[in-house]
Amino acid sequence: MTTASTSATGGTVRSLIPARLDRLPWTKFHWSVVVGLGVAWILDGLEVQLVAANGYAHTLNLSSAQVGLVGTIYLVGEVVGSLYFGWLSDRLGRRRLFILTLAIYLVGSGVGGFAFSLWFLLLFRFVAGAGIGGEYAAINSAIDELIPSHYRGRVDIAINGTYWAGAALGAAASIPLFNHDLVPENWGWRIAFWIGPVIGLFIIYLRRHIPESPRWLVTHGREAEANKTIGEIEELVESQGGNLTPVDESKALELKPIEYVPFRVIARTLFRDYPKRTVTAAAMMITQSFLYNAIFFSYALVLQNFYGIPNDHTGYFFFPFAIGNLIGPLVLGPLFDTVGRRKMIFTTYVGAGVVLTISAILFQAGALNAVSQTIFWCVAFFLASAGASSAYLTVSETFPLELRAQAISYFFAVAQIVGAVAPFLFGALVGDGSSRGPLTIGYFVGAGIMIIGGVIALIFGTDAERKSLEDISAPISLVLPR
Repeated sequence: MTTASTSATGGTVRSLIPARLDRLPWTKFHWSVVVGLGVAWILDGLEVQLVAANGYAHTLNLSSAQVGLVGTIYLVGEVVGSLYFGWLSDRLGRRRLFILTLAIYLVGSGVGGFAFSLWFLLLFRFVAGAGIGGEYAAINSAIDELIPSHYRGRVDIAINGTYWAGAALGAAASIPLFNHDLVPENWGWRIAFWIGPVIGLFIIYLRRHIPESPRWLVTHGREAEANKTIGEIEELVESQGGNLTPVDESKALELKPIEYVPFRVIARTLFRDYPKRTVTAAAMMITQSFLYNAIFFSYALVLQNFYGIPNDHTGYFFFPFAIGNLIGPLVLGPLFDTVGRRKMIFTTYVGAGVVLTISAILFQAGALNAVSQTIFWCVAFFLASAGASSAYLTVSETFPLELRAQAISYFFAVAQIVGAVAPFLFGALVGDGSSRGPLTIGYFVGAGIMIIGGVIALIFGTDAERKSLEDISAPISLVLPR
């Protein structure tokens, strides 16, 4: 095991911790990080899909507008949770927050299953959303700080893509649970709400064994704990058959630990120090959010109004749509580490836009049926899903460690707010299905937005593949050589 290489001098600390983490071989330890932390996206996909099925509407006597409000409150909770818990994660550490946010989600979703009125359901949907929103900020930070640079891109992208595994699980669960011949109406949706917490109870046990980020510890003045943690990780990796190579002493960083970063420093970092990265991150997050919300929340209306698919059959078309979204990051993710970030972001964003443009032309011409329309969606989002997942990776790895979680929360919040316009807009464009023209224009707009996002990333993006986080963006606490 490599010995600790940290010494304090005049309020500074010399650390090899980033280099020690990045040279680790892949072992069971890293799989435990992936499984323990990656479940957040599965839970989010599960939640959105089960709530979209609105099995609770009849029991609680809700109108269509009130059902929509339930979904909106969940998204508002995600934004609030992301902002607040992202701030706490940068200040208190990753581990405390990824335990806390999961616990909050468990309470929100679990208690929500006992809802007896609209106000009770809204309250706990907000709580569940806040927990999941906090997960996005704390967990993306922890994953990128624990996973070796050689694998960081593919792992982060694959994990973000598992949202669609949760969505598919939710769709599958809704079939028997909302079949009133099998499960009483008043119980089906309640059981659905409890699926996530049951999964979460198992995951919270796994998370108890995931350490705090040594990178976060050392930049916050806890170098002894940081060295103890990295030493334990190295011992575990070796016990699992990993071979530790010598650490390059030239990669040592001289740091002056800080407790927290004032907002003025965050603003200066985003808009003065890294304006191109800020533009790139905002463009990627907003464009993917708009397209996803536009298609995901309107696909059932399109199938019903233009192709005559009954409402209770649209779920069958969702499965291939979800599978395409799930497979994309798994297949294309490794290329982000080999071909490169900017090239792959451009390819996935522009590719999705081109496929959607072709489908829009064929849709307007009446050349598609429900099956072929779904195939085009599958191909477009096979590409778009990998690109959308890389948006979170881009935000996480291109800004300094001390404000990483907050940066994620800011861009996530902006993307959610802008993306929230898309379902309403595309719902209006679908109308009663009497005219294809308005929706065709909407598809062109969505495709164009994605293409613009890809071009911006190609021009202003960062070549971050297989680089240490500290090489991509120097910590704010870094002491520069004189």
